[in-house]
Amino acid sequence: MKSKFKYYVIIWAIVVAMHNVLLFVTPNEINGVSKFDGTFWISYGFIMLAFAIQLVVAWFSLKDSDSTKLFFNIPLFTISLISLAFMIIVGTTCMILPALPSWITIISCVLALGFSIIAMMGAQAVASSATDVGTKVKTQTLFIKSLTVDVDSLISRASSEEMKKDLQDLYDVVRYSDPMSNDALQGIESQITLKIGEVTDGVMRGDAALVAKASKDAAILINDRNKRCKMLK
Repeated sequence: MKSKFKYYVIIWAIVVAMHNVLLFVTPNEINGVSKFDGTFWISYGFIMLAFAIQLVVAWFSLKDSDSTKLFFNIPLFTISLISLAFMIIVGTTCMILPALPSWITIISCVLALGFSIIAMMGAQAVASSATDVGTKVKTQTLFIKSLTVDVDSLISRASSEEMKKDLQDLYDVVRYSDPMSNDALQGIESQITLKIGEVTDGVMRGDAALVAKASKDAAILINDRNKRCKMLK
């Protein structure tokens, strides 16, 4: 994150510098009227505020090293850039119209900044919801994923072909099980965990009969769990 944000800050600073050069190096008077009136400074202040807000949003969007969170923050980052561009357009338009009343400039800039902030807050809300859903799904699929890895590991440790066949059958049952878990399934999942422990014990002892029985019992429990998963949906 630090390297990404460091490079972005450099780009941001260059854009701010270019913006200020264009504003202050161009002629100070337009048709005999000084451009540095109240309208100019109001617009300038709002534009610089928009630059500052965009930098804060960029830091927030790029701070996560997690690629999933970074992906969900892309819309927020994009909207912040669009909002900055919109604010620059509105502010610059007010600057080049020296006869424009200050109150119109203030209202225009406040509306532009307000709508931009609302859009960014909406994008952040969507990103947070999507991240929460992703985290929840990852947690709810952890049981079956862990079970699949455990049984697969046992196959490689089996001491006989008969044992391997029983474990392979169990592995197939686990692999094709419903991956989503639920709080209502904690009881039967605890039973499955205990039964897999018996299977592991049988493999470690080289007890083919225990492995066969425990694997069959575990498969029955897993199938019962899958039926309950369908019922809970």
